[in-house]
Amino acid sequence: MNRYKKLISNTIIFGIGTFGSKVLVFLLMPLYTSVLTKADYGVVDLIIQTSNLLIPIVSLGIANAVIRFGLDKSVKKSDVFSIGLITILCGFGIFLIFIPVLNKITYISEHTALIYIFVLMSCLRTLCSQFVRAKEYVKLYAVDGVISTITIILFNVLFLVIFKWGINGYVLAIVMSDMLSSLFLFWAAKLNRYVRIKDIKKDIVKSMIKYSIPLIPATIFWWITNVSNRFIVAYVLGSEVNGIYAVSYKIPTIIVLISNIFMDAWQMSAVTEENRLNREKFFSKVFNVYQSILFLSASGIILFSKVVTKILVSDAFYSSWKYIPFLVMATTFSCLVTFLGSVYMVEKKSILTLSTTVVGAVVNVLLTFMLIYKFKVYGAAFATFVSYVVVFILRANNTRNFITIKWNTPKIILNLLIVMSQSFIMIYEVKYWVIYEILLVSLMMILNFGLVWKNVKKLIR
Repeated sequence: MNRYKKLISNTIIFGIGTFGSKVLVFLLMPLYTSVLTKADYGVVDLIIQTSNLLIPIVSLGIANAVIRFGLDKSVKKSDVFSIGLITILCGFGIFLIFIPVLNKITYISEHTALIYIFVLMSCLRTLCSQFVRAKEYVKLYAVDGVISTITIILFNVLFLVIFKWGINGYVLAIVMSDMLSSLFLFWAAKLNRYVRIKDIKKDIVKSMIKYSIPLIPATIFWWITNVSNRFIVAYVLGSEVNGIYAVSYKIPTIIVLISNIFMDAWQMSAVTEENRLNREKFFSKVFNVYQSILFLSASGIILFSKVVTKILVSDAFYSSWKYIPFLVMATTFSCLVTFLGSVYMVEKKSILTLSTTVVGAVVNVLLTFMLIYKFKVYGAAFATFVSYVVVFILRANNTRNFITIKWNTPKIILNLLIVMSQSFIMIYEVKYWVIYEILLVSLMMILNFGLVWKNVKKLIR
């Protein structure tokens, strides 16, 4: 199959499977914001983000190696899955020793048991889903996404509306959904065939660990870039303010939704494309269309940020719209950074993923502390945006050593200036802001829609 057709085909299949579960982030917002108080939502956010920080540490980031080595035709699949499973179980066993440490952390000390079971179920589900993707069972991966969507809706209604378990119910709904997903994938893909304790090749163990180890601190620093300012907001401004800030993060994840569906398919195509010259042409064409779609999406979300917030959240959280524009810009560049990270994945240069991510995390933390006392939450949101831009610039220059991506730099800069102008106009509610916003969105469409439509017509033909 033509590599472009295969990429689009896999993207559509992954989209069918994951779109529902991703859309839940928005459809369940009215439920969450009506059932949980601002303070409760702030605590829930800290619990989830703490768990997300612990997952790569406990699992040694082995899921990254599972997808990369699972796609490698020269590596035995049973070795890949077995190494992943053993690593996770051993890591979780060691993790149990640190219960007293978590019990001393403010906000989450009362929910330590939930964090532990959340981490375990998330690790197991990620292992199974990544291995299924590495086996290129894309339809099964999509079916799992649909089942996950259904189960998380049912558990949310059961735990939050009927049982009224509040914070515990929110987390348990995710845990139960992950557990059922793991069991389904294990059964449907017959993953028991790939579990081998003996005769695992030691060189594969070393290669997978060597690849995944640098990605542990990389993931941690990526987490710092994404989430640290929420902890800083909670510390400086309080958990209620952080609750509002956490809600404002949800709307920009529309862009992440679009990006993640594509990236699931893109990683498979990027790794399996072996011809270097074709690979550079492939990366260049895909990146230019990808960045156009991202900036078009960002521009539209900024324009409708008030309307979307009004529809999706309760009145108590409506003020969260003010922080959406800067977070949309940050999210857009985080997606561009993730795309460039696929170059490191192809070349197995995980150490470079780490080094660039460290820079972004440091910039984010320092800038947040510099801006938050004067500009409050706006300062934290803007710091996140700047940190992603810095990482993008670093990776754009560094990845040229491996794959030369030919992009239209003036166009990217102009796209950025448009969304920045939209953001400031929206935040300051400039007189006649609606007219200015519509004009800027129109300009964005003139610059980018032609390229996107041109490729859509090719696909249709």
